[in-house]
Amino acid sequence: MNQIPNRQAICEVLMEQAAADKDIVVLCCDSRGSASMIPFTEAYPDQFVEVGIAEQNMVGIAAGLAKSGKKPFAMSPACFLTTRSYEQCKVDVAYSDTNVTLVGISGGVSYGALGMSHHSAQDIAAMSAIPNMRVYLPSDRHQTRRLVEALLKDTKPAYIRVGRNPVGDIYKENDCPFAMDQATVLKEGRDGAIIACGEMVLPALEGAKLLEEKGIHVTVLDMYCVKPLDREAVARAAGGARALLTVEEHSPFGGLGSMVSQVVASTCPRRVVNLSLPDAPVISGTSQEIFDYYGLNGAGIARRMEEVLEHN
Repeated sequence: MNQIPNRQAICEVLMEQAAADKDIVVLCCDSRGSASMIPFTEAYPDQFVEVGIAEQNMVGIAAGLAKSGKKPFAMSPACFLTTRSYEQCKVDVAYSDTNVTLVGISGGVSYGALGMSHHSAQDIAAMSAIPNMRVYLPSDRHQTRRLVEALLKDTKPAYIRVGRNPVGDIYKENDCPFAMDQATVLKEGRDGAIIACGEMVLPALEGAKLLEEKGIHVTVLDMYCVKPLDREAVARAAGGARALLTVEEHSPFGGLGSMVSQVVASTCPRRVVNLSLPDAPVISGTSQEIFDYYGLNGAGIARRMEEVLEHN
C-alpha cells in the first residue's frame, strides 16, 4: 500500500526543480509540517516564506512575488485558504492573472473529527466560480507529480486540492497517462459512466470492478481537471452510457456533479446522479469512516450506480 500522500509528492517535485530554478518559492501559514514541506524548507531556506497564521497575507505576498518573476506555491489547509483569503484569491491572483499556484492541503474531510470548521466541502464550487482560476484534484501521487511539473511550465493561476492521507496508487510511476486539462479514461463500459475526482477516483474504480462481477460494465473517468472541465470527455461518456454517476468529496452544490450535469444537459441528455457529502455538517471520524458512512467507497458507489441503472 502506498504510504506517500499527494502533498509529499508536491514537495518532491519542487525540491527536484528548485536547485536549478531559483524562482520557485514556497509559502506556508504555519503549515510546513501539514504541507510536507519541511524537507524543502531545510534544503532551500532562501526559497521559503513563513507567513504565520495569516492566509490573506500569504496569498497577497505570493501574488506580489509572481509579479516579480517568481513561481510561488502558496500552501495552507484548504478549509482556510479558500475561505479566509477568498478575496485575495479572486483579486490578487485571478483578476491580476498572476503565476500563483494555490495548494489546499488536507482537503475535503481530511481533518475528520475536527468537524465542519476544518472541512472543505465548498472549495471546488468557490474556486471554480472565480474567473481565470483553474481547479485541480489529482487522484494519486503519480498524477500529482505530473500536474505540478506541468504547472511549473505555465504562468496561469491554479488551485490544487489534495488530501492529508496517502491514497492507493491508480497509476504507475513510469506509466501515468497525463495530458493537461484532459480527463483520463480508466475503464470503458456500455452500461453507465462514473465520473470522479480527487480521492474518489480510486473507490470509483473499485466500484466499477464490483459491478463488473455482476455483469454491469461502466466507464470510469478520472476528472482531475474540474476547471476547465474536459467537456468532450464528458460528452463522449454520456453518449455511450444509459446514465451517469458523479462522485466527489464535496457539497452536492456547485461541484463536479453540477458541472457535469450542465454539460450533459446541453450535449447529450442523460440522467446524471451526484454522489457527494450531504448538505449538512458531516459526522465525526476518520476520512475512511466518513466515506464509508456516506457510501463514498467502492461498495457504496457500486450500489448507487446499480440503483441508477435499475431506474433508468
